[in-house]
Amino acid sequence: MFSTWQLLKKYSSYYFTALNGKGHGIHSPFVYDFVRQVLIDKRNFYAYNQVEALRQKLLRDNTLIEVEDFGAGSTINKTNQRTISSIAQHSAKSKKWAQLLFRIVNYYQPKNILELGTSLGISTAYMSLANPKARLITAEGSAAVAAQASRNFQLLQLSSIQQVVGNFDDTLPGILDAVSPLDLVFIDGNHRYEPTVRYFNQLLPHLNATSVVIFDDIHWSPEMEQAWAAIKEHSSVQLSVDLFFIGLLFFRDDFKVKQDFTIRF
Repeated sequence: MFSTWQLLKKYSSYYFTALNGKGHGIHSPFVYDFVRQVLIDKRNFYAYNQVEALRQKLLRDNTLIEVEDFGAGSTINKTNQRTISSIAQHSAKSKKWAQLLFRIVNYYQPKNILELGTSLGISTAYMSLANPKARLITAEGSAAVAAQASRNFQLLQLSSIQQVVGNFDDTLPGILDAVSPLDLVFIDGNHRYEPTVRYFNQLLPHLNATSVVIFDDIHWSPEMEQAWAAIKEHSSVQLSVDLFFIGLLFFRDDFKVKQDFTIRF
């Protein structure tokens, strides 16, 4: 993974070269609509207070659990024993990005959602609250972390979330056999080149023209940058949007030419 200094340099370059985050100068009607209706929507949705209250509770929880990590590992914790508060601070999606996931789901209303990387369930809860009627499957490698996420879902009275526990290499094929098409996929796990590209290729037959695939931490390491570069060049991808910390892929066949945008957020 990149060092903090390397990430700061990369983010600085992104910030000063990306397109305006309010939509100015964006000539794609679809992307302009995404920026205006989703990216910069400042409304305080009903779910925000609920989930952020849960986050604060988790940040105060010093319960120690044993974490299984099947991916590239943590930049903060080098041991498998971690507190709930540490996971909430370093692994759960921040308020800014989790609420963006809420707005994406709220706006596009996907019926079938898959998340690879539940963690404590913060992002899962936001997506579920954005469309309670959706079928949402969330996969987590660590049984102890998944158990805590399950308790969090109960606290928020989210009964429609389906959890799958185990290494994505083992669980993803079964998930894909059980639900298709996938309208939205959020991939926040493993963070290595080969598995990331492999998961994308496994997902492809289960996507449709209106699907949205979101990758987390696309600039986290050289491997993730390499994976993002390879994936967005795939012939099935018609539009890619780089927000630095996440990347979005769209597959709409009504786009006339392949498009790639880097937008400040």
